[in-house]
Amino acid sequence: MQEKVIRLTGSELTISQIKEIAFENAKVEVDAEAMAKVQKARELIFELDRRGIAVYGLNTGVGWNKDKVVYADRYDAYNKNLLRSHMIGVGPECSIPETRTIMAVRLNGFLCGHTGVAPEIVEYYVEFLNRGVHPVIKSRGSVGEADIATLPAIGLTAIGEGEAYYQSQRMESAKALELSGLKPLKLGPKDGLGIVSSNAQGAAFAAMGVIEAEQFIERYRKVFCLALEGLNGVLDPMDESVNRERGYQGQMESARKCRELLKGSYLEKPWEGRALQDPLSFRCQSAITGSVMDALAYLKQQLKVELNATDDNPCLLPEEDRMCGSPNFEPLTWVLAVEMASTGLAHMSKMISQQILRIGDPGFTKLNRFLTPAEGAVIAYGTIQKTVSYLDTENRMYANPCSLDFLSMAGHIEDTASNATMAAANMRKIIDNLYYMAAIELMHAAQAVDLREIPQLGEGTRPLFESYRKEVPYLDNDRNMSVDIQKTYDFLKSL
Repeated sequence: MQEKVIRLTGSELTISQIKEIAFENAKVEVDAEAMAKVQKARELIFELDRRGIAVYGLNTGVGWNKDKVVYADRYDAYNKNLLRSHMIGVGPECSIPETRTIMAVRLNGFLCGHTGVAPEIVEYYVEFLNRGVHPVIKSRGSVGEADIATLPAIGLTAIGEGEAYYQSQRMESAKALELSGLKPLKLGPKDGLGIVSSNAQGAAFAAMGVIEAEQFIERYRKVFCLALEGLNGVLDPMDESVNRERGYQGQMESARKCRELLKGSYLEKPWEGRALQDPLSFRCQSAITGSVMDALAYLKQQLKVELNATDDNPCLLPEEDRMCGSPNFEPLTWVLAVEMASTGLAHMSKMISQQILRIGDPGFTKLNRFLTPAEGAVIAYGTIQKTVSYLDTENRMYANPCSLDFLSMAGHIEDTASNATMAAANMRKIIDNLYYMAAIELMHAAQAVDLREIPQLGEGTRPLFESYRKEVPYLDNDRNMSVDIQKTYDFLKSL
């Protein structure tokens, strides 16, 4: 089978390609025209230095030290020290897929041709991805005005310092370079700043959040439809004409996919005990889930820009033979989109919580309380509501906007921030919690279906139910619920 190779140009990186690089270990290659831009920017760096023009991070310090001169004979030492001094992140460490995404995003940013790093640095990012050299990156520490606290790990590995994984084995970076056939790089003017001055980690986390959120929604939708069958619910809210009249794209798509999953279900026919209308958590599912889909679509639009644009300061402009101080490291545009998506996901959390509570209530299902198979003898799902409440409360906390919380730093020069990486990380924490909540809902849904002895499930829900029951059996007696929750979580992740 031929290996997948993705050509990076600096202007065409997609979230789908990120998924291939991160999770499928796709290799990368650099477009020749893009590499020529990198070379032109590098030549401009040397020309500006020759003219004696003060360039931030080239012949001056950075941050509060921007008034300090860096002399040419100190370039290598200064850039090494910049990487070392900025290596301030704390754990947990990034996973290998996260690290691959971060490197791919920064690599594509280099190819915009406005950074001025040595072409050899660009080549090392390519080689790291293709040879399986993955620097150990601490995940926390960035305030979102470039991930200067965490990205130095990549540069340190390139010069043979720090730690890295090579072919999934952890070791000293110097050893990883040796085994991969690479030699430690010597850093030149502005290389250190070019490596660290980027929102690559935040953008990488946001892109992975989009991938994970979209996967979750598709998997959760199947769970919801099975839960609706367990409830003996009403199909009217998924009606094509009704949703078309509302007009929101996400809502219409969500309703359409539910209709497909429930095609052939007994819910299409009148059934004894069915309510005229279901609780809002069931009735408005397509609208609520659809709103999250719309929020994710907006986030993807913003990330399309972020992933294919420079966020360097200063911004080198080779075609104009100059450089310019830049605000392009400010990521608030897409951070606000992340926080909007997180708010939507937290609404899904509330919705799922209420669905679980309703399906365990005989007033709505006409089944036994907590879906017990034997009232008075088996407790069943009575206590599990506490876990649902915990996860939902945690999701509410993670959905709280963090872009407004920061300190004025670096001598009050850096007096605003976005917490981009934190915002994206919080979004992903919500998604992981939602998997546990959806797992608990699936446990309830399958139990209700068994108790109801339904003759006909939908075309999409029948395969889900049958495959799930091979992993987690019918609850005929009380057992360790934590085991069932984890098995169901793993089952959903595998769909």
